[in-house]
Amino acid sequence: MPEKKYQIIYADPPWTYQKWVWKDKSIKDLNDFYPTMSLNEIKGLSIPKDDNCWLVLWTTVPKIEEGLEVLHAWGFDYRTSGMWDKGNGLGFFFRIYHEIILIGKYGSPPKPLYSRKSIFEEPRRKHSQKPDCVKQWIEDVFPTLSKIELFAREKAPGWDAAGYDIDGRDVRQSLEEI
Repeated sequence: MPEKKYQIIYADPPWTYQKWVWKDKSIKDLNDFYPTMSLNEIKGLSIPKDDNCWLVLWTTVPKIEEGLEVLHAWGFDYRTSGMWDKGNGLGFFFRIYHEIILIGKYGSPPKPLYSRKSIFEEPRRKHSQKPDCVKQWIEDVFPTLSKIELFAREKAPGWDAAGYDIDGRDVRQSLEEI
C-alpha cells in the first residue's frame, strides 16, 4: 500500500531550549510539559508531503533560524510568514507576545482562496497550545486539500494527526505508519 501524502503539513515542533527561566520553580524544563527533540532530530523527520504541498510551521522568536533550517531540511522553499499575537509573554530584552508562523512551498500547490492580515490575535491558553484561528484559516483557504498536523495535541475533524498528546507515542513512530 502506498504511503499517504498530504497537501498541507501543519507542524509545531517540540524545540529544545538551552535555558528557560520559569516563574513556577517546580518546572525545571520543557520536558516537564512534553518530550522535546533536538534540531537534528526534527530536521531528520520524514515528512509525508504531496508533490504539491504547503508547510505551516510554528516557531518562536528565539528559534527563527532553526525554523528556517527545518523548513529547508524538509524540502520546502520559504515563502512568507505570519504571527500570532497571544497577548502576553516572557523575555529578557522584550516581553515576547508573539510566535512566528513560517510558510513553505513544495512543488506547485494551489494558492489560498483569499489573503488576510499577517497577524492572528487570540489569547494564549495552555503552554504551547496554538490558537484555533490559525487552523480555521487553513481550513477556510484550503478547504479541499489533505491535511496533517504534526506534534498535535488533539485530533480535529478533517485532519490526520500525529503527536505525543494524541497517543503517547513519539511522532517518528506515527510517521512510519502513515
